[in-house]
Amino acid sequence: MKLNLKSIENAESRKQWIEKGYKLPQYDIEKMRENTAKACKWVHFGGGNIFRIFLAARMQDLLNKNLADSGIIVGEGFDEEVVTKGYKPFDNININVTLKADGTVDKEVCASVADAMVCNTQRPEWKNFVEIFKNPALQMVSFTITEKGYATAPQYVQDDILRGPEKCSTICCMVVSLLNERFKAGKYPIAVVSMDNCSQNGLKLFTGISTIAKRWAEMGMVSQDFVTWLCDEKQVSFPWSMIDKITPRPDPMVCETLKKDGVEDMDVIITAKRSYVAAFVNSEECEYLVVEDKFPNGRPALDKAGVYFTDRDTVTKVERMKVCTCLNPLHTAMSVMGCLLGYTKISDEMKDQDIVKYIERLGYVEGLPVVTDPKILSPKAFIDDVVYKRLPNPFMPDTPQRIATDTSQKLAIRFGETVKAYRENNLDLANLKVIPVVLASWIRYLLAIDDNGKPFELSPDPLAESAHADISSISFGKPLKGGELDKILSREDIWGYNVLKSPLCDAVISAFQSMNAGPGAVRKTLHNTVA
Repeated sequence: MKLNLKSIENAESRKQWIEKGYKLPQYDIEKMRENTAKACKWVHFGGGNIFRIFLAARMQDLLNKNLADSGIIVGEGFDEEVVTKGYKPFDNININVTLKADGTVDKEVCASVADAMVCNTQRPEWKNFVEIFKNPALQMVSFTITEKGYATAPQYVQDDILRGPEKCSTICCMVVSLLNERFKAGKYPIAVVSMDNCSQNGLKLFTGISTIAKRWAEMGMVSQDFVTWLCDEKQVSFPWSMIDKITPRPDPMVCETLKKDGVEDMDVIITAKRSYVAAFVNSEECEYLVVEDKFPNGRPALDKAGVYFTDRDTVTKVERMKVCTCLNPLHTAMSVMGCLLGYTKISDEMKDQDIVKYIERLGYVEGLPVVTDPKILSPKAFIDDVVYKRLPNPFMPDTPQRIATDTSQKLAIRFGETVKAYRENNLDLANLKVIPVVLASWIRYLLAIDDNGKPFELSPDPLAESAHADISSISFGKPLKGGELDKILSREDIWGYNVLKSPLCDAVISAFQSMNAGPGAVRKTLHNTVA
């Protein structure tokens, strides 16, 4: 069983795939690719895992239902080995493996990617991208390149801007160059859509793209008319979106499962740029994509494939619901606690009744009273999925150590906003029992000593060093001296407000003292909090 076009279209081998439990494409792949070559409607930059198992899978759903006749062109500008080792050897086809909480597994062969190409102005494929962007049929260009991909401040991006439209090499610069080609070809409208998991992603993308275009106009490399067109949302829109689906690196256990089925060449490859590439993607079953419905040249019928289309205000509310209440705070709270208690799997933490009660109270009791309700999704149902389906999934290889990365960048939004909402709604802050413990647990975590008194390695965090310096006088198992937490509690860059001057201050200090009393003190504090 080789993963290629011939294998999944040949009647005899196709039967073998089906007998092994694989869902196969129900459309004419060659015809789809011909249609895409003639009139591509969707280009996507960033050919990584979440694209393949989420966005490409939704497109396959449309193709299977005869609601689309063309597929997606993928451009990869960061790591060419994603294309040369993850796409091309398998005719741009991949296997999506959905690991469900009940232990069942769905395996689907996805072929909705019509072509995958390295995006580089100095490679032969560049002319293909230029022709695609010149075609009036193109409706949208989307991105999963991480928030860092939109930055225009770093020196390497500034250097790339100076190279100009014909020699640039970063994604945003190349996209501006391609949009300029579209403008010159006929000023055809298009939607430029970030699908990265970051706040106000459409605004971040627009800021990056427009900054480059304006710089090039100042340098005489593009026309001012192009910049005017680019900044007219009736011509070029930058819809906001909220995406949510846990998609870890390709898992070796999944690789072995596929090999036992008889599928060849499933090994995970680590590229020179540290991308994890395979012909399969594994992920959880839950997925959410909410997109601002602003597409001046039309769009694929993704609303018929589980994607929510709505207005910008609702997208913002969905994101706030997720980030401030229903998922991210729970994830952060249990990850920090899990590191202290020695856990190495999120799913194992969910067998710990103290931790389950901890995040249940955080979500249902402390969060829901001030949740932002977007109406199109139920906040309570969202938490239900998180607590009882997503986090306990034993087949998802996620770790508290990974989730604890960059916690200093998350605390203000994930907990500070709830505190502010309590104040704004005149609610009693004394009802917050878990949030002070979460804040105290992170300070306790900074000591890098677990609940057994053994040292552990802190996850990467840009403020870990300075935050640790703020509490350098504190020792594990020793009582606090007067004011030893004052400096860190007053850091608004971490908490989003001055905790030292907050009504929660005493509760945070008390929780820290309790957790730092010696071995077993974290467990005792946790248990007493939820008892």
